Amino acid sequence: MITVVGAGTGEPAGADVLAGAELVVGGRRHLDAAAVPETAEQVVLGPLAPALDTIEEYLRKERRVVVLASGDPGFFGIVRVLADRFGTDRLEVRPGVSSVAAAFARLGLPWDDAVVVSAHGRDLRTAVNVCRAQPKVAVLTGPGAGPAEIGAALRSYDRILVVATALGSPEERLERVTPAEAAARDWGTAVSVVVSLDERRALGAVRTLAGRGAGPAGWALAEDAFAHRDSMITKFEVRALALARLGPRPGDLVWDVGAGSGSVAVECARLGAAVTAVEKTVDGVQRIRANAAAHGVDVHVVHGAAPTVLSDLDEPDAVFVGGGGRELPAVVTACARRARRTVVVALAALDRVPAARAALADAGFGVDGVLLQSSRLAPLPGDVTRLAAANPVFLLWGERPPASADEGVAQ
Repeated sequence: MITVVGAGTGEPAGADVLAGAELVVGGRRHLDAAAVPETAEQVVLGPLAPALDTIEEYLRKERRVVVLASGDPGFFGIVRVLADRFGTDRLEVRPGVSSVAAAFARLGLPWDDAVVVSAHGRDLRTAVNVCRAQPKVAVLTGPGAGPAEIGAALRSYDRILVVATALGSPEERLERVTPAEAAARDWGTAVSVVVSLDERRALGAVRTLAGRGAGPAGWALAEDAFAHRDSMITKFEVRALALARLGPRPGDLVWDVGAGSGSVAVECARLGAAVTAVEKTVDGVQRIRANAAAHGVDVHVVHGAAPTVLSDLDEPDAVFVGGGGRELPAVVTACARRARRTVVVALAALDRVPAARAALADAGFGVDGVLLQSSRLAPLPGDVTRLAAANPVFLLWGERPPASADEGVAQ
């Protein structure tokens, strides 16, 4: 058997757990704090492969192995690796208190509605986009993905960061800082977890499902679910297909360019993505913010004209272009150069379709599209119904080939 012991936010592993162990594997600080038998071999965790090979040698000889880990080793911890290599039936797991649970306990906050994301050895942008989209997020940090980097990416967002350092030790401390303050400091290597809070929404309703929640009950909402001007809004039939092609999900960043009422932006945010809406009119900016607030989501609104303002934005996973006028080819070109996965363009004017299609193709996207023509049920006098045709809309989409998407943003 391999006994996996969680430590680091509470008492270190005691002599009773380690008694009879012939191999003890763990981080240097865990080994130093534990009552490791003098006769046991110690392996300091660094690269996993050599440690796993040593564990396998001891198991073949039926010799007892103890692995020391931080907090709850089954929560973004070493249990996954050990179970994959040796099988769950070879593991005896004794969890400690995870750094996430400890951080929220120190804050006096419930965390059944928190989203937990790991940036340790992973792409930081996923964690940042979750922080942009969600009101309560715990980020497990790592080299190059700590409070300074998270703060720098969240400068434009109304967030408070709580940096929990050395949890469970005499040097433990929690500091509440703004993203700008976090970005300006050197935090060292003892950070346990960073909690990102939108304090306006940090205490949500009582939950029956832990985590982000079940998601919206429906999408492609009716136009009257949004404030808009003179029916200048992406109709729900068009929005339904646009959302299907955009594929917004937690960890993504979506741009809504020429956002108008922000209906697409809000729907993407309801599906868990971080969203930046670009709108050139002042009343449009106000309308987007009001619609986002009405639906309980956070949409970052940039006031300015595309493509000029796009150069200052972080790279998106997906882009919806709902406006552009004469600048449409330049806007689509700028978006296609930056998008990691897909660009979707809605057009009412036939004359602009070829240029938009060419801009997507020139950026290396596979291009497809449809002309959407729908008719809605409409009442007539005498309790009868007719079909009322809506204005046709072209929907084009470009999808970056998988190999290119994996490599990141195109030059």
